[in-house]
Amino acid sequence: MTNQNETAIEPAPLGLTESQWEAIRALKPHSEAEIPTREDKQPTSIYLSDEHFDLEIQQLFKRVPVVVAPSCYLPEPGMSLPVDGYGVPMVVTRDSKGEIRAFLNACRHRGSKLVEGSEPVKSGRLSCPYHAWTYAMDGKLVGLPRAETFPSIKKCDMGLVPLQAYEAGGLIWVGMDHSQQPAMLDASDQLGADLDALGLKNMHVYGRRQYDLKANWKFVMEPFLEAYHIQRLHANSIASMFVDVPSVYRRIGHHQCQTSGKANFDPEILKGPVDNLHKYVTHAYLVFPNTVVITSPYYFSVMILMPRAKDRTIVEYYMLTRGPAESAKAEDLFRRSFELIHDVFGGEDFRAAELQQAAMCAGGIDEVYFGGMEEMIGPFHRSIESFLGQARGPGAHG
Repeated sequence: MTNQNETAIEPAPLGLTESQWEAIRALKPHSEAEIPTREDKQPTSIYLSDEHFDLEIQQLFKRVPVVVAPSCYLPEPGMSLPVDGYGVPMVVTRDSKGEIRAFLNACRHRGSKLVEGSEPVKSGRLSCPYHAWTYAMDGKLVGLPRAETFPSIKKCDMGLVPLQAYEAGGLIWVGMDHSQQPAMLDASDQLGADLDALGLKNMHVYGRRQYDLKANWKFVMEPFLEAYHIQRLHANSIASMFVDVPSVYRRIGHHQCQTSGKANFDPEILKGPVDNLHKYVTHAYLVFPNTVVITSPYYFSVMILMPRAKDRTIVEYYMLTRGPAESAKAEDLFRRSFELIHDVFGGEDFRAAELQQAAMCAGGIDEVYFGGMEEMIGPFHRSIESFLGQARGPGAHG
């Protein structure tokens, strides 16, 4: 069977990376799925402690680049995007050469925000609404009203405060601490190659929603690292599209990928022409530490989880399509998909996270447990702990 599939599945036509194809080849018929028994656990203090949350912000979120938006949300030169979800006022720009840059969203004159709101703006320059100090998209100060009243000011010294910025895999990454220049995490080049192979950087933002959740960011993340909940939490929504079998899991440094065969998946399908692989296989990526990318047949989901407090998370959700709807039929499909995601993620996954937070706050539960179909949650937590200097042993058995 394996040799037949390897012969039948050719990477070239669909352009996936070899590691993506390896995961697809490893998918078994549902009837042959093994029962996973590896168990793990974590102390509830990692969700409930102010001290632990502060460590996560200082030692992780301010020391690694984090995703702020899909690249396609700023598709053209001369665009800017204010980002406040992390609690650090940032502005991301695409300069005249198409390069992504990021700065503190604060005028060097008296600190006013330059760009308000949360939507991309096409302007070519950034002008402070207070006194009209004006900056180019590369952060340089280019306009200073009544310059004669500032005889000591040199415009070359008064550019916006820069933040380290990267663009890779169809995502925009920023280092939030202006005093540091964090490098991309190990294996991010492989992650970027995977996401590029899926076409993420060339997609179109069909819709965007923001959720303000009363839950720790890790509670919000965990459902997207396991398939155990699908037949239970999503029993009345999307459960029929999936089966209760484990996925193929792959670690990419601190990042992760789950490759899952959908309810209609059978390796035999892959022996012939496949018009849309995503009808049969779902890829779900954890872009460490806080972003999720999930494939679907006609759209992709990108979720950025922005921690604000131990019991508060801002989620920026983007639905990406191959392009704008070109027909009434396509628009209807995209609209229904956008609403389905709101019902499933917003009404089920996010609700579950808030219920966990509310119940845990009562105390009395010292540990939470993860079974065999939740095996990637433990490595996720150990990746976090490795940045906090609190890494424990595997803590797994079974």
